[in-house]
Amino acid sequence: MQVLRALAAVMVAAGHAQHEVAGLADRAGLAFAPAAWLPWPAGVDVFFVISGFIIVHAAAPLHGRREARRIFLAHRVARVVPLYWLATTLYLALAWLRPGLLGAGGEGPAYLAASYLFWPMARGDGAVQPLYSLGWTLNYEMAFYVVFALVLPWGRRQAVAGTVAVFAGLVLLGAAAVHHGTALPVPLAFWSDPIVLEFACGALLALARQEGLHLPGLARLVLAGIGLVLLSLAGDAPALPRCLAWGGPACLLVAAAALGPSGVGGPRRAALLRPATLLGDASYALYLVHPFAVRGVRIAIEATGLAARLGPGLVVAAMLALACLAALVLHRVIERPLTRTARALLEPKPAVNKA
Repeated sequence: MQVLRALAAVMVAAGHAQHEVAGLADRAGLAFAPAAWLPWPAGVDVFFVISGFIIVHAAAPLHGRREARRIFLAHRVARVVPLYWLATTLYLALAWLRPGLLGAGGEGPAYLAASYLFWPMARGDGAVQPLYSLGWTLNYEMAFYVVFALVLPWGRRQAVAGTVAVFAGLVLLGAAAVHHGTALPVPLAFWSDPIVLEFACGALLALARQEGLHLPGLARLVLAGIGLVLLSLAGDAPALPRCLAWGGPACLLVAAAALGPSGVGGPRRAALLRPATLLGDASYALYLVHPFAVRGVRIAIEATGLAARLGPGLVVAAMLALACLAALVLHRVIERPLTRTARALLEPKPAVNKA
């Protein structure tokens, strides 16, 4: 699963890197066409399905426990919030120091607070995105965590069924509002996007694994192959809704990774997959840090005039290499200590027997 997380993060980073290089090449008079053999933003859809799977799978020991909700939310907040707040604060600082550097607009304090609190709110231009625009995915993640926390004390099957029912109900509500021409409040309209069904699919895959469903290696290889082919055929502008065109293949990829044996196999295979596994561990850091790395390389290339000498392909490679290196360092030096500290502060303390 960590290898798939690495792939998803690299897909998102590659899409943004190619977008930056396209602008750089245009200004330098160079020919550059972004690679179209995968829809790079679909890495987010893979992440969403993985998230649905991981949360249900990791929360299995909490079902029925009295403090299940508090423990679960403490773990998720400790995992997601500190690094995102750090990235948002850095983005805000850069936007104040160099207003045109990152394209940040001037928004009011309510919008800024919503950005930190994972609350969907429209910007001045109407886009429902937080200050650090990548955080739109985390607004969905946090909603998923809250919904799952509410049903967590139930049994395993009931919790997954409740989660799926809530998201299906939201999607139906959104579809009904569109059909009748009714405008929902911004947060409700945001959460009723069919993309939330990708979390539900991941949750169902986790339940299937917990219920004993495992697939042989050949079947999983076929699923992965079909998923990649379908993603490639969908392209960057799919005719079908996103949750089908990209979410469907993402489900196949996650099923291929999730419904096999635990671990990565023997020592030799583990050694071969070690770099991808490490990057998978740092995938959240890569997702959050890559825009800074990508933009930093572009600024350096523009300042030194090296675009024509290096060529677009090498510039994309340099952007991705720097992003991955920065993510690995950030994960080890900052993310892990922050997560441990936040978890220690937020996790319920065991009751002390004073007898």
